[in-house]
Amino acid sequence: MAADRARQTAEAADDRLLVAEAARQLAVLARKANWHDQALSIVLAAADHPYLRGGSPDHAAERGLLIQSAAYTAARAGDTAGMRQLANEAATIAKNLGGTTLLRDHGGGFIPTTVQLHRISAENSAGDPSTALAAARAVAPHHLPSIERRARYYTDIAAALGRWGRRDECIRALLAAEHHVPEENHARPAVKTLVSGLLASGKKTTELRGLAARVGALI
Repeated sequence: MAADRARQTAEAADDRLLVAEAARQLAVLARKANWHDQALSIVLAAADHPYLRGGSPDHAAERGLLIQSAAYTAARAGDTAGMRQLANEAATIAKNLGGTTLLRDHGGGFIPTTVQLHRISAENSAGDPSTALAAARAVAPHHLPSIERRARYYTDIAAALGRWGRRDECIRALLAAEHHVPEENHARPAVKTLVSGLLASGKKTTELRGLAARVGALI
């Protein structure tokens, strides 16, 4: 309700950038409710608005964020081909913007590196850990613009390794994440879920038990 009211308020103010961002937030909620068709419809309709296509660089960046969100939703819906097409479109927008950091108040902005980070997550969600890891090799984590983004990078790598059955490497990736972004890493539900799965599926090493205690996964 709050997200929809935000969109209505933005429309009343005739602020197309805020309308687009409110639509993106509404679509995120729809995706989390597994309403994938609705989420895609919301973000793609917002991205298709002529104002975002012909406006300032910030408007182009917002359009890129919408398409990036659509790519992740397509992955969650099981549409790998659609996900890759949308991810490539978002990457092209970011490249055409010249690599400049835009929308700085949006978690670090819209740049090629953050588009690639979302590609890692999307490939993971589509069930292709090898392609996710290949995408990760193109990202320098110290260039990511926020702690949250760096935590997501390491978590996605660990998740891909876990799906691929590379258990020891998965644990090492989780420990690397903890080293670089400890507070953010300990607070992420995805990390707790991953560590809980490792505890239930194999040998409980001292390192793993220590990590499990720190993220709250140790029973």
